Amino acid sequence: MKNKFLLAISAFALISAGAMAQTQYETARLTGSELNGTARFVGMGGAMGALGADISTMNTNPAGIGLYRSNEISTSFGFNNTQTKSGTYDSDRTRWSWDQLGFVYSHQIGTATDLRFVNFGFNYHKSKNFNRAFASEVGLNGLSQTQQMANMVNHLSAAEIDDVYNYGDVEGLSNPYDVYNYPYLGVMGIRSELVGIDANDRPMGWYGESNGHIGREIGGLESYDLNIAFNVKDRFYFGLTMGINNVNYRQNTYYTEDIYDGPHSGYYELENYYKLEGAGVDLKLGAIFRPIEDSPFRIGAAIHTPMWYTLTEKYTSQVYDKLTYDFGEPELEQFECTEALEDYVNGVTLRDYEMTTPWKFQLSAGTTIANMIALGAEYEYQDFSTARLRYENGEKNHEQNLNVKEDLRGVHTLRVGMEARLAPEFSVRAGYNYTTAPFRKTAYKALDYNDMRTDVDYTNTFERNTVTVGLGYSGNAFFADLAYKYDTYKSEFYAFSADALRPVKTDNNRHQVLLTMGVRF
Repeated sequence: MKNKFLLAISAFALISAGAMAQTQYETARLTGSELNGTARFVGMGGAMGALGADISTMNTNPAGIGLYRSNEISTSFGFNNTQTKSGTYDSDRTRWSWDQLGFVYSHQIGTATDLRFVNFGFNYHKSKNFNRAFASEVGLNGLSQTQQMANMVNHLSAAEIDDVYNYGDVEGLSNPYDVYNYPYLGVMGIRSELVGIDANDRPMGWYGESNGHIGREIGGLESYDLNIAFNVKDRFYFGLTMGINNVNYRQNTYYTEDIYDGPHSGYYELENYYKLEGAGVDLKLGAIFRPIEDSPFRIGAAIHTPMWYTLTEKYTSQVYDKLTYDFGEPELEQFECTEALEDYVNGVTLRDYEMTTPWKFQLSAGTTIANMIALGAEYEYQDFSTARLRYENGEKNHEQNLNVKEDLRGVHTLRVGMEARLAPEFSVRAGYNYTTAPFRKTAYKALDYNDMRTDVDYTNTFERNTVTVGLGYSGNAFFADLAYKYDTYKSEFYAFSADALRPVKTDNNRHQVLLTMGVRF
């Protein structure tokens, strides 16, 4: 098993494509955001909701753009290094990334009126990075993914299972995957003899000895923000941002398992290819005010509407197995099979659906000291369990929405940051973020008897810690900022759903170096 799995890891880099969505796990993937933007914003841990005057705040507190008194153009780019450690396997990937491009146009109304400035802004930035590679291998102690395949077709009779296996000889059954209530993964199991019939004429799987899993994810969420902000009396600032998110996600998974049933033995390989694309739109409202006229202390608040997504997923999969049956005869009986979904459903299966993410609420505070030190703090809350899924015709997906409600939870995020000016042109920065876990401890992926999904693995992530530092240079017109971000969290990976299956403990770390350059005029 181990040599075979190591060869698969070497070959996996040549594979490209995906798995499947519309579960609580894909809902969590498209909900929330990561710390990213300009290097100044990242260097201060994103805790600028009340401080403002940074182009990235239009995505957190739109009122922050109201503090601008000049025009600005900036762009940010850098490198991301993602490290995943699971058991004895380490994955390490480094990729270049273009993270931000935007501008602010500041229009002064006057000093004699209450309305001092009306500012406009546009900003593109990467709000989430999906790039990740993962590998694991564990003993199963008799548990097997084939048992989950058998459970998915437990509602079928022995005669129906026999019809699926011999569908070409059954009148009126030209494609077993097009039959309602026949789940794709269960049908693949029947067709490849990974699901059989026991003495009581009920579906049965094999026993698992050991398994291996390889996964690769690429893509991200890209945000395009349009902003308008107002400065009233240099004390009250208001802003509105319309955000458009572009979704680009791909996932490849390869799973292999050594199986046995008494004297019979074998192995199989299951590959899933998945691609998710789409777009969403939301609105963000924000305000900042100075409660004491002669004090630089500020309070900020922002509300983000749900992101209304329209999504399209494309996926396919195939299973290969080689089984040896020992019936006590002089010669063993060999069975070898490749069952590819694309042979039955025109290559790629398409599904369109809609998703509504939760509302988001933010409170922030900030101040400056002697025009030399800036301090910021921010609290954010988003209840992931209130996200909702709908079919393309607008009908709610009640079963998956129930899974979202039961397995996801409210997520709290705390951000703090500081900036200290060492000289008129040079500054140093530091920040910290803490985000609670989005999944409940009891969360798991449940596939139904009529599900088209063929991937059964899932990962429960825990709380996230992020530490940042940064440097800044600001001249009369040109400015440049450099930031380093270290992001870490733990997770538990499950190759399939079984009460007795022990998870693979995983450490996830990401290092990011980010450079921003811009001009003010």
